[in-house]
Amino acid sequence: MAKKESTAKRGASKAATSGKRDLSPKQREELLGALKTRFEKNMNRHKGLDWAKVHARLEKNPAKLGSLHEMEKTGGEPDVVGHDSKTGEYIFYDCAPESPKGRRSLCFDREALDARKEHKPEDSAMDMAAAMGIELLTEEEYRALQELGEFDIKTSSWVQTPDAIRKLGGALFCDRRYDHVFLYHNGAQSYYAARGFRGALRV
Repeated sequence: MAKKESTAKRGASKAATSGKRDLSPKQREELLGALKTRFEKNMNRHKGLDWAKVHARLEKNPAKLGSLHEMEKTGGEPDVVGHDSKTGEYIFYDCAPESPKGRRSLCFDREALDARKEHKPEDSAMDMAAAMGIELLTEEEYRALQELGEFDIKTSSWVQTPDAIRKLGGALFCDRRYDHVFLYHNGAQSYYAARGFRGALRV
């Protein structure tokens, strides 16, 4: 019975997270202000891009703005890192110096979470990302982010994992040590206080 209640609570928590994507006028104003300030302070991440155009795109996509609010609220410090000229979309990554504080101590996915017999974490990285409306960075995206600065010097971040590895019980994560970016493997059920995940969002 306790396990069922725990699962129900996790489900309710995710539903609540999803519902919070509807922002109040004040929340919208504060978020847009924070995003603009970060954008202007870190032009090296998005050379040649214009905030006014990013702002206009955000205003037309309230659901995506809600996802950015969740990224911000959990410590991700999202910022624009690229622009897709074919679709017109702006690409946001979590650019916090360390893995987002509000997304740590998570196993990899729902299967891993359900498989744990005891000491279950509150959620999984894949479930939390889905509830937020974002996707985990791929290894390629993670390495591209590291070209824009130095991230995860003290922490690490789960990244998307190939099915062949996941089917055997593993999952991948990355960090930066000794001025190099490393890719590692771990059991998908594992979770650590210094490991979270970084997300990507296209707007």
